Amino acid sequence: MKGTIERRALLGSGLALATLPRRAYAQQKPIRIGVLTDMAGPYAANTGRGSVIGAQLAIEDFTKAHPGIKVELVSADLQLKPDVALGISKGWFDNDSVDLITDVPLSSAAFAIGDLAKNMDKVAIFTGGASADITGSKCGPNHLHWCYDTWSMPHGVVAATVKEGGTTWYFVTADYAFGHSLQKDAASFVVGAGGKVLGQALAPFPGTTDFSSFIVQAKASGAKVLGLANGGADTVNCIKQAAEFGLIQGGMKVAGMLVLTHDVHGMGLQAAQGVSLTEPFYWDMNDGTRSFSNRYEKLYPGDMPGSVHAGQYSGVMHYLKAVAAVGVDKAKASGKAVIDRMKSMPTDDPLFGKGAIRADGRKIHDMHLFEVKAPAQSKRPWDYYVHKRAIPAAEAFRPITEGKCPLIKA
Repeated sequence: MKGTIERRALLGSGLALATLPRRAYAQQKPIRIGVLTDMAGPYAANTGRGSVIGAQLAIEDFTKAHPGIKVELVSADLQLKPDVALGISKGWFDNDSVDLITDVPLSSAAFAIGDLAKNMDKVAIFTGGASADITGSKCGPNHLHWCYDTWSMPHGVVAATVKEGGTTWYFVTADYAFGHSLQKDAASFVVGAGGKVLGQALAPFPGTTDFSSFIVQAKASGAKVLGLANGGADTVNCIKQAAEFGLIQGGMKVAGMLVLTHDVHGMGLQAAQGVSLTEPFYWDMNDGTRSFSNRYEKLYPGDMPGSVHAGQYSGVMHYLKAVAAVGVDKAKASGKAVIDRMKSMPTDDPLFGKGAIRADGRKIHDMHLFEVKAPAQSKRPWDYYVHKRAIPAAEAFRPITEGKCPLIKA
């Protein structure tokens, strides 16, 4: 099996477990959760170690309330290669009794793992993969899509940018499923708002670090807005290089279609100030997000959680609540049974607030439009955002009738 695998056993109180009847304890099988993530690539800051910690905190809270249910956690680096991701997933399902795979910050890998989960009647919850097709044409009965997607992230940003005069766009796009999906959805919003797309440049993924030729093409197009249909370190590099080539100083707006807190951290406020972005979670939103973030920071000193890390907590916790509802034996026997129970239960946690899981597997909740602060506005580390407005769940995600999900009857 390729990839680096890290194993953790996270059990409830030893005293509480010891009080179980000896036969029940001996026969009880643990629920096993695998975090398949990017540990060293361009998405590592937004997923990676933080995704493991998010799942770990959910397991800790759940097992305190349900000491009789054992939960174990494993993790691996998918190396941003679909074949590696699928190989690890098969090994986990076949040989390691893993019941749930989470994160998967590579949409092409998420498509394949969704099919695998269906065929093996397991569960997948995608928090890192972003393509809206995960609950569109690639939807399935055994997987869910948490956090955000390529429809919800650009939706608010494009509308705000066009309203402010950014009517002509040029896209730099990561040349794989995620980037294509992100550009497709963003471009539809541009046109729908009365704007026009003047062109695009496809950047090979992974491996592109020098975006200068694409930046020059965007500048030469005469577009008012450079739309970045990429993510992670690629977005960071594009924004830094756009500043170096004078695009921003020359009056061209840079709009990141999927910009997250750790991307802002990576580029710094001097380069990122004024950027509009959409996220479902920000660590400093309210008392609930701050409490979680303080716990997270103790395990990851100097870091704060981003949307995917929070999504790991939210998704894993809701999954485990469903496991408790259906029973461990049934949950291990049928992933679809757990998914069905998750869909029937409203979601409610201190990180995303109230929400629901639709029939197509899309988890919906409010999204939030933010603007990145100027350096002088930031009062402490990780103080990056000004909250502009909430986007209600009903508006934030693609209507279920437009997704072409085979699970949804016309």
